[in-house]
Amino acid sequence: MSAIDVAFPGERVNHWRSFHSGRPHHGRPDIVTRLLIPAERHPDERRVAATPETVKRLTALGCECLLELGAGLAAGHADAAYEEAGARLVSLDPAIWHSADAVLVVQLPSEEALTALRPGALLLGLLDPHRHAPTLQTLAARQVSLLALELLPRISRAQAMDALSSQANIAGYKAVLLAAAALDRFFPMLMTAAGTVQPARVVVLGAGVAGLQAVATARRLGAVVKVSDVRPAVKEQVESLGARFIEPPELPEKPGESGGYARQAGEVFLEAQRQLLAPHLVDADVVITTAQVPGQPAPVLITEEMLSLMRPGAVVVDLAVAQGGNCPLSRADGPVQVAGVQLIGAGNLPATVPQHASALYARNLLALIEVLLREGTLTVDPEDPLLDPALIGHGGRWRRSDLQPRPAAALQQEVVA
Repeated sequence: MSAIDVAFPGERVNHWRSFHSGRPHHGRPDIVTRLLIPAERHPDERRVAATPETVKRLTALGCECLLELGAGLAAGHADAAYEEAGARLVSLDPAIWHSADAVLVVQLPSEEALTALRPGALLLGLLDPHRHAPTLQTLAARQVSLLALELLPRISRAQAMDALSSQANIAGYKAVLLAAAALDRFFPMLMTAAGTVQPARVVVLGAGVAGLQAVATARRLGAVVKVSDVRPAVKEQVESLGARFIEPPELPEKPGESGGYARQAGEVFLEAQRQLLAPHLVDADVVITTAQVPGQPAPVLITEEMLSLMRPGAVVVDLAVAQGGNCPLSRADGPVQVAGVQLIGAGNLPATVPQHASALYARNLLALIEVLLREGTLTVDPEDPLLDPALIGHGGRWRRSDLQPRPAAALQQEVVA
């Protein structure tokens, strides 16, 4: 087993010392690993990849954290809090990008910024490799190592690093709040002098992390909840939250999981599932859709015909809109009305709860960096079962030939087809 060291060579460390005019590193003789945390540039992104809490812990591990000025403001963290935790505040330019051993991000930075990364640097984050494969392949060819957090295996060692789960929890919670705000009635049962108001009826499609959190949140708000999932095994979890489970179709072909992630269902199964769901949608006030398959178009669970069965004023929140949508009429740029039903495409809900989303995400990254650090140096072992599936580029090689570009337009066409 070989491990490839990604620390700076000695002459670059000396250059860094002169660049910072010998400023002391909080009592430590030498900084071995330097981490860069840039501000996110996507217009709807308010999260940040490190918080003052994780900066303090990373600094204690022997890392130097370079944080772009204002990077944490949208997540509720002032520059002064980062500086107190041990971070160095910087204004980004190509030299700063080139100086980093590792760059911690939420979403993939701009191509202009990425071109400044030096060979041997490590990029960690939710890199969306299915959508950004060409850019990432170019980086890999330049010997930038790439760790995509969404590809970490669902194994015990990876639980503390599972960014998909930490962010999906937030998405499920916020989806219910969006639905409650848009709905034309109360969620809980109310007994008033003018009569009793019956509770809202909610149907959740998908019992993964986001779906189960949606169930829990809707139940806390007093709704009556039903849940549909292709996996009969989740029935116990659904019922433990006080919801009713809608049994999947009884067909020989039943999708399950692969590596802890859902597998794509065939069209025969999906059609049977849609027929089974239709009568439940007739009575629903709210539908939350969460079904997604990594690297594949989202399965179509609600057709236009099914929407027409729902009552005017009902609300559908589609968390899979970025993958084409569980309802192909969903739009990421805003709600749409279909037969009186409000259809809300919600593709990046964690960014709307940026403080807690950033806190959880930063801890996911911290847990991963703790595994990578060996005697203060970042060491990437491509044979480690924890890293192997997520290490998509390393040593000048693109390691995942199964990851190919899937533009959003293509995803949408495939789903409609």
